Amino acid sequence: MKHMNPNIKITGLLVIALSFTVLPAKAQRGGAEILWDHYGVPHIYGESTEAMYYANGWAQMHNHANLLLKLYAQARGCAAEYFGDEYLVSDKKIMLFKVPEQALKVVQQQSPEFKTYLEAFVKGLNDFATKHPGEISDDVEQVLPVTLQDVMGHVLRITSLEFLAAEDIYISGAAAQAGSNSIAIAPSRSATDHAMLVINPHLPWSGFFTLFEAHLTTEGFSAYGVSLVGIPSLIMAFNENLGWAHTINPIDASDRYELTLQGDGYLLDGKVVLFEKKKVTLKVKQKDGSMLEEEAELIYSRQGPVVGQNETKAYAVRIAGFENPRVFEQYHRMAQAGNLAEFEDALKMMQSSMFNVIYADKAGNILYLFNGNIPKRKEGDFAFWKGTIDGTNSKYIWNRTHPYKDLPRLLNPPSGFIQNCNDPPWTSTLPTELDPLDYPAYMSSLWTPLRPQRAINMIKNNPAISYDQLMDMKHNTGMEAADRFLDDLLAANEEYPDSTVMKASMVLREWDQKTEAGSKGAVLFAAWWDKVRNDLFEIPWNATEPATTPDGIKNQKLAVEMLVEAANEVQQKYGALDVAWGAIYRYRLNGYDYPANGGPGEYGIFRTIYYTDVSEHKKVAIAGETFVAVTEFGEKVRAMVLLSYGNSTQPGSKHAGDQLKMLSEKILRPALLDKSDISNNTEERELLQIK
Repeated sequence: MKHMNPNIKITGLLVIALSFTVLPAKAQRGGAEILWDHYGVPHIYGESTEAMYYANGWAQMHNHANLLLKLYAQARGCAAEYFGDEYLVSDKKIMLFKVPEQALKVVQQQSPEFKTYLEAFVKGLNDFATKHPGEISDDVEQVLPVTLQDVMGHVLRITSLEFLAAEDIYISGAAAQAGSNSIAIAPSRSATDHAMLVINPHLPWSGFFTLFEAHLTTEGFSAYGVSLVGIPSLIMAFNENLGWAHTINPIDASDRYELTLQGDGYLLDGKVVLFEKKKVTLKVKQKDGSMLEEEAELIYSRQGPVVGQNETKAYAVRIAGFENPRVFEQYHRMAQAGNLAEFEDALKMMQSSMFNVIYADKAGNILYLFNGNIPKRKEGDFAFWKGTIDGTNSKYIWNRTHPYKDLPRLLNPPSGFIQNCNDPPWTSTLPTELDPLDYPAYMSSLWTPLRPQRAINMIKNNPAISYDQLMDMKHNTGMEAADRFLDDLLAANEEYPDSTVMKASMVLREWDQKTEAGSKGAVLFAAWWDKVRNDLFEIPWNATEPATTPDGIKNQKLAVEMLVEAANEVQQKYGALDVAWGAIYRYRLNGYDYPANGGPGEYGIFRTIYYTDVSEHKKVAIAGETFVAVTEFGEKVRAMVLLSYGNSTQPGSKHAGDQLKMLSEKILRPALLDKSDISNNTEERELLQIK
């Protein structure tokens, strides 16, 4: 090297030899280079696979040390001991579901090869902390050192308890606003004759949902994408040959049972069965720094852990796939795959307990899979199993799950496109190809909401979609609800006019039916739509017209009354009926503040953003539109990407919120894939030497 960049940091790190005794001596050695680009994305080049994962652990700590350590503390079930009583409920849940115990089993079940990679990742986490103690907050420092058990416990907690079973555990509903969009375009519908893919998860912008963008490369492996903070592997990614997206699927792979209490137990098949009980002592840090101990009783039934009870009933939860030990290995093999066959071989490991898979590749294939560990049941439809299950009958206690061949799967549909916006598999393309009658009635729900209808309707009439058009679709802020019902509402207004109705009609007629920052009328229409009930529709949703129903207004008088209510509320709250969307809805983080565009998926908006009130007159984005990658698999793969809230949560990091302006302006940035391009856009270089 002739010239040394003054920003280069060379770090010599000794890796304990015992950690790598399972591999030949050559594989035990090596180093890694991290090129940090101007958006805080690490481009990692490892001399070996373990060196690559070592550097990935280092990089995650670099960008998310405080968050990451807090998440691992929660996975241990010790967060209340470290941070106080606000984490006590979380700790009880972790202990109830035996997460640390199961995590230890998972670690022991790793193959020698992948255990080595996990050890390298953990070593990278801990070595960063040792080298940079000043970058770690005092309150989370006590979590160190991180162990393999912590990492796998975190994976179990997030995938099984917070994604898959949250609705059943918390009773009141799943984790807030977790969803996604994805589109795959086949060469037959592509203007460039190349397959294209949109990756676009919609998750909350904080906590365990936080995404980490990275580019991982070593011999025989190069992939670009995102993982959830604290997880070693990329979970949505693309390489030079293929890519995949996930969306949360309407799957029922966990169930909540209502148990009838009797004596010291519960009724099952007419007999009293005793609960299994276990007591644990949890430490709780007090505000003055002292430590109290709280004893918790954990209760188990044959159906599963008991999450709540009253005087006569108890509620137990049973989760499929909770014991899957090889999810890290599966995702590594998915990212390493060079073609469809290799990718599906990885999927067939069935280690990912949920999530749709939407796939595209250089060979022109597109694939949809309703993925997950779906229990085999003797009876009942989807609605039955999504409800509370009778716990007095053992016939409802399932023990097996469906194999890969039983899952709804669609390869290269004649339509030339696949979409999924958290809708059931039956509308993954149009005309429909998958028939729910060919599958058990409990496999999935039937109804197609407005957001996936928006996706279908943007695609279906365009026979040759260009890359730029696909990006425009990704940024589309139109309301499907308005396209469907605004004309009916305006016609109803003509039938029941008054001064308020006429003013509202004037605003709505001038509105562009979008949620752009400058759109005037969107706030008013959204306020009206929030009041709409299914019984208002003249034509209800039906499976024969899944992308054009519901439609029409059955009760015009009621619709107008709802509009008057909405108009009065908007006028009182914002001072005008024609207030601009971006004046109320904001992208705000770490001192940045920009007008927002896009909105909740319930309105049929593909550009999906969820907001919370921060004052009487302002709403701030808290979820949706996290990572975006629009990828074309041509001779050379190209992708435009964005991570809305930035790639760091560390205090003082310039990468916390530095992409919000692009989000506001609907601009994506090129994914840097060639090392020469990366080098020209590098703001920091780190060399990690593993000996």
